[in-house]
Amino acid sequence: MEQQPVLAAVDLGSNSFRLQIARVEGEQLYMLDGLREPVRLAAGLTADNYLDEAAQQRALAALGRFGERLRDLPPEAVRVVGTNSLRIAENAAEFIVKAERALGFPIEVIYGREEARLIYLGVAHGLPQSDDNLLVMDIGGGSTEFIIGRGLNPIQLESLNMGCVSYSARYFPDGKITKQRMMQAELAARNELQAIVADYQGQWQRAIGSSGTAKAIAEILELNGYSKNGITREGLEKLRAHMILAGDIQQLNLLGVRADRLPALAGGFAIMYAAFGELNIEKMQLALSALREGVLYDLWGRFHNNDMRDVTVLHFMKRYHVDMKQAERVNRLSGELARQLFGQAPNESALQLLGWVAHLHGVGIRVAHSGYHKHTAYILANADMPGFSKKEQVRLSLLALAHRGNLKKLIGLLTNTDDFVLAMSLRLAALFYRNRSDVDLPDIQLTLTGAKYGLSVSPAWLKLNPLTEAALQEEVKQWKALGVSLQLGKK
Repeated sequence: MEQQPVLAAVDLGSNSFRLQIARVEGEQLYMLDGLREPVRLAAGLTADNYLDEAAQQRALAALGRFGERLRDLPPEAVRVVGTNSLRIAENAAEFIVKAERALGFPIEVIYGREEARLIYLGVAHGLPQSDDNLLVMDIGGGSTEFIIGRGLNPIQLESLNMGCVSYSARYFPDGKITKQRMMQAELAARNELQAIVADYQGQWQRAIGSSGTAKAIAEILELNGYSKNGITREGLEKLRAHMILAGDIQQLNLLGVRADRLPALAGGFAIMYAAFGELNIEKMQLALSALREGVLYDLWGRFHNNDMRDVTVLHFMKRYHVDMKQAERVNRLSGELARQLFGQAPNESALQLLGWVAHLHGVGIRVAHSGYHKHTAYILANADMPGFSKKEQVRLSLLALAHRGNLKKLIGLLTNTDDFVLAMSLRLAALFYRNRSDVDLPDIQLTLTGAKYGLSVSPAWLKLNPLTEAALQEEVKQWKALGVSLQLGKK
């Protein structure tokens, strides 16, 4: 992958959309430009988790402005990630089609723990080196991420389903703040925190807050004399008392209270207050960077052979005791066949995906050999896979499911030419190496003419390998069931 001189990250958060552009100089990233739009996407989620029209229009307008700023950048220099609201919205797929059109770049919806990993990557790059274990807390609009890490390496990653926008809408819908409402919001947050308290308490030396809610609370505490530096437990107690006494978010009359932060402030405060109590935090410093910077560093790493997805694939191969030699055989042959089909203009990102699934296609054998491709597909679709987006995991799962067995299960699932190419290449590679040894293969040619695939293999070799020939004949029938013409020729 050719290094790009300028990289851009877009964070489609549940509260704000953010754009960050950086210049690459050697081993460093220098932040050039940033934009923020207070879209409050989570506020547009209905009771049954549909994004309403007003929220969609706010988002599309913001993306149109971002798209103008990104217009001259190549696709490989831009990464766009969607977070909690796009994870849970029932109509996210329909909205993303419109959003990609407005922005001009593809959008990846990432899982909560992947969001946490990227947040930590961004935070860690903005801090001085230290041997301390850090607790990083990032209150977003719809979810809150908690990470324990040291240096640039996360140790524990969690994403909890509570955010400043969602909690403000649920517990302070009209902006009124009472002691009872605040206690209800805090109790709800404490209940969510029970999932991580046992694993997190006592495992860190310094607490770091990232993103807008932490920054907004810290500014209010400092400007009003409630805290000298950062967020403290004593400062939160004073702010809590003031908020309840004011009784209305619009009547806070405090320095540092920004109008665009007001609608989500009470919910964010309740989450912060609950976290201080449950995790025994006394003081929290502020981070200068967060998710969007983490996305930039992750994207930068992909240009320097430091792709987290490669690390994840290797980890999964070791974790599930994958037969490394067999995985490499299938990887090598499937890659050769796919390149033959792609011809002079290979789709490098598709080939990269094929390489990953070729190395991972056997992970399900550790569950059960019978129908192991189904177990593999389930694992790849549902496991936490750092570096991979939800869309990438879905494609990995689909190809793993497709690599053996009856193809009728894929009717309506394989929808584009690239996926057909990858699936056929992977199936044939697994077929030729199904005895899981170093077979002396003949010259194999796979072609695509129009909508017809052709496979040519030496007749002498087929005569010596009648089992493989029978399997190839069955493969022709399998593809026919999908309406795909695969002709077996001899050369």
